[in-house]
Amino acid sequence: MVAAVISSPIAASEPRTTRSTNRVRTPRVLRRVGVAALAVTLLAGAAAPATAAARPDRPELQAAIQSIVDQGFAGTQMRVRDQRGEWVGSAGVSKLGEPAKPATYGRFRVGSATKAFTATVALQLVAAGQVGLDTPAADYLPGYGLDRRITVRMLLQHTSGLFNFTGEFYPDRFEPGIPVTGEEWVDNRFHVYPPAELARFALAKPTRFEPGTGWSYANTNYVLIRLLIEKVTGHSYVDEVKRRILWPLKLWGTEAPELWSTEILGPHAHGYYRYEDASGQKQTVDVSRQNPSWLSNGGDMISTTQDLSTFLAALLGGKLLPAPLLAQMLTPYPTSGYGFGLTMMAMGPSCGGTLVAISGFINGYGQLTYSTLDGRKTLSASVTTGDKDVDLIPEGAKAVQKLLKAEFCTG
Repeated sequence: MVAAVISSPIAASEPRTTRSTNRVRTPRVLRRVGVAALAVTLLAGAAAPATAAARPDRPELQAAIQSIVDQGFAGTQMRVRDQRGEWVGSAGVSKLGEPAKPATYGRFRVGSATKAFTATVALQLVAAGQVGLDTPAADYLPGYGLDRRITVRMLLQHTSGLFNFTGEFYPDRFEPGIPVTGEEWVDNRFHVYPPAELARFALAKPTRFEPGTGWSYANTNYVLIRLLIEKVTGHSYVDEVKRRILWPLKLWGTEAPELWSTEILGPHAHGYYRYEDASGQKQTVDVSRQNPSWLSNGGDMISTTQDLSTFLAALLGGKLLPAPLLAQMLTPYPTSGYGFGLTMMAMGPSCGGTLVAISGFINGYGQLTYSTLDGRKTLSASVTTGDKDVDLIPEGAKAVQKLLKAEFCTG
């Protein structure tokens, strides 16, 4: 549903919160989809040839992705780029009831990895002198009644204290936002949520804390950044992402969807959502088609492992931002590990040192993309949920641990 920030190492196709008090026991259904309540969100060199095929000399990687399926996920695909070249593989099924594996060049919903694209566009505006990081966001969005203490930097780093429109976790309770779980979400999964509507909904709620005094992951922050980008440029957010990132990097398999979009075009694995209906019976529904405007640019993009690897490597390689702004983007808030739209993970010298992660979850789909700081070694994987009850907190953690160990760790 949102990126599930995991601070410890546990979250163009080829052929064309916390304040540290933010821990609370939540119902199982919310824990499965509300991975955003975790410690921090499940989180270029030249692109490898688009025709690269799975190589037979990486059995540890194939075993790692097979273990994900063995834990109850429907399917997974993964791409690794390192000094040994490029490896791609998949396991499980693309669609329940059919034998075909997920396509290694397939598209999928990326969840909160979308925030890294949004943050990059915002920082490009900072580089151009059109936006100030420490300027009150209200100066760019005068019609929303924003507290003038909230700066652009606070929105990018989740330190504004604003209510999360997808629901807010407090020390003693969960305060629902718009419908994001259960039968209510299933029945409303094609509903269109304009970004301004989401922002106003959240701004009508009490804040978690005074601006700048804590950290709490909130999709509201990034919807406001979207509105700010549109106000400053005079263009739609979708057009700005295309013009500034997707087209220059030739990310032909990546889409920032329009407000009415419900489809994943091209080859893709099906994602499923498991819930209890009004009678208490478990149901499984195919949610490959849904309107992701319920997350807006907090998690609505569609991409491929190839494109996400290319984007992250290009970002870290200095192709999208000047070095001083990239350094600020990569500077995490102390208690969260979160920079601007991405997560920094200290892995130790035997596991690649510091890794940069863009990862996320949206009902039916999860993905994680990791890179070393120099962008020379990347791992990008996507998973789909199926008809098994998989608790994403412990099972997702185990899956990520295996992937990181297989690719980044030695000895």
